[in-house]
Amino acid sequence: MRVIAGTHRGIRLFSPRWSGLRPTSDRLRETLFDVLGNRVEGSRVLDGCAGTGAVGIEALSRGASYVLFIERDHRSVSLIRRNVRRCGLADRCTIRRARLPGALKASSENPFDLVFLDPPYGAKDIGTILTAAVRHLSPRGLLVFERQLDKSPLVDPGLKSVRVLRAGGSVLELYIPVAPNETADQME
Repeated sequence: MRVIAGTHRGIRLFSPRWSGLRPTSDRLRETLFDVLGNRVEGSRVLDGCAGTGAVGIEALSRGASYVLFIERDHRSVSLIRRNVRRCGLADRCTIRRARLPGALKASSENPFDLVFLDPPYGAKDIGTILTAAVRHLSPRGLLVFERQLDKSPLVDPGLKSVRVLRAGGSVLELYIPVAPNETADQME
């Protein structure tokens, strides 16, 4: 696992030494960031269910101004800290050990331009995670949700799917917020 592009291109990231963590592959991250293009530059990013931190670190390498990493597993939090230190990016991020819904519930964080959510496949609290993240998405923001290929897309009245990227058994679905007074029909 490595940083694909940007100022930290080629830096090898630490990988988990335990089972059960499913980092987003280099190939899928490369595809995602190619699609995002200039949208990353100067953005505020939330990397929820951050795992190794590779997605948020990639965003920082490509010019994001700030990343909030949220991860509940203490081993992953340690791994994110090691990866952030390896890249020298500690001054542009915050790492919180918490469940995503709780970490944002009382948060005073400014809205995020990009939100990456990669909850464990089969997680029971996906709806709660999504609701918490959407509340902190800027009106012109983009939410990226990783899921299994054979699972249904998210359904949230505050979001509209705008693009789907498939690689192997994973899908990245890109969503934009729908204004409260706007219907899906008006968006098209």
